[in-house]
Amino acid sequence: MNIVIFGNSHRKEILEEVRHLLLLLGHDSSISVYLSKELRDELNLREEYPLYDEQTTDFIDIALSVGGDGTFLTTASIIGRRSVPILGINLGHLGFLADIKTDDVETICERIKSNQYTIEQRTVLSVEASENEHLNAPFALNEIAVMKHDLNNMIAVETTVNGTLLHTYEADGLIISTPTGSTAYNMSVGGPIMDPHTKDFIIAPIATHSLNVRPLIIPDDWEIKLKVKSRSLNYLLSVDGRSRMLKDSTQLTIKKAPYTVKVAKMRENNFLDSLKTKLLWGAR
Repeated sequence: MNIVIFGNSHRKEILEEVRHLLLLLGHDSSISVYLSKELRDELNLREEYPLYDEQTTDFIDIALSVGGDGTFLTTASIIGRRSVPILGINLGHLGFLADIKTDDVETICERIKSNQYTIEQRTVLSVEASENEHLNAPFALNEIAVMKHDLNNMIAVETTVNGTLLHTYEADGLIISTPTGSTAYNMSVGGPIMDPHTKDFIIAPIATHSLNVRPLIIPDDWEIKLKVKSRSLNYLLSVDGRSRMLKDSTQLTIKKAPYTVKVAKMRENNFLDSLKTKLLWGAR
C-alpha cells in the first residue's frame, strides 16, 4: 500500500502528528509513505521518505490530510482530480471534512492497512472566466464566492441560471456552494445545511441589501453565469478560500466539475451524528 501525507508545515502540532503517523506506519514493510515537499523539507526527511509529485500519483492508494478542513481543501486541490481517496485527521476546529480525532489515529492506521474504510464521492464546482482570463485553481470542493473588493461599497451580481435571469443581488457578495460546503461559508451567512450526498447547489447572498432575498437550492446539473458590477471596477473571486482580484468586466460561468473528490470515511463517522455533535444540537 502507498500512502501520501499532506499537512501545514508551519504548525508545530501538525509536524508532531505527522511524525507520530510515520512511526505508526513505519512498522509495516508492506506500506510505502510519501510526503509532500513542504513536510519532507520541514521535517528534514529527504533521505528517508520519497517525495510526492504528479509522477507518483498513479501509485498512491490513499492520502492523509493532517490539520483542519482548510488543509483538507488544499489536499483536495492538489490530489482530488487523481481519484485518490482523502482521509482527514483533525487538528483544527469543527472538522466536517477532517473528522478523525488524533486520539483515534493508532486504530485508524490499522484500519487503513486492512482497507476498512468507505469512500464517498463528493461533487465539485468548476468556474470559467471570460476575456481569456486564466484561473490557476478553477475547482472547489466547498464553494465559489464573489465578493466586494473594498469596504465601503456593495457589488451587484447579475445571476443567470440555465439561461434564465434569476436576480441581480445587491450585496457584499454571493456564494455558490456544494452540499459538502453547506457547513462552511454558506452556513455562516444563513444558508441551508445539506447532506453531502445531495445532488444540488446553493446560491446564498452575503449581507444582501434586500430583506426578502433568501438562499436558493438548485439542481447541480444547472449552469450559473455571473456578471458583477462594482464602483471600484474590481471584485474578489474566492475558490475554496483561494482569492484573486478580477476586473468587473470579467464574467464567470459556474457548473459541476467533470470529476468528484473521493473522501475516505470510517463507518462510525456519520454526517448526521457529526452535525449534532459539532453544532451542539440538543445541548442544554
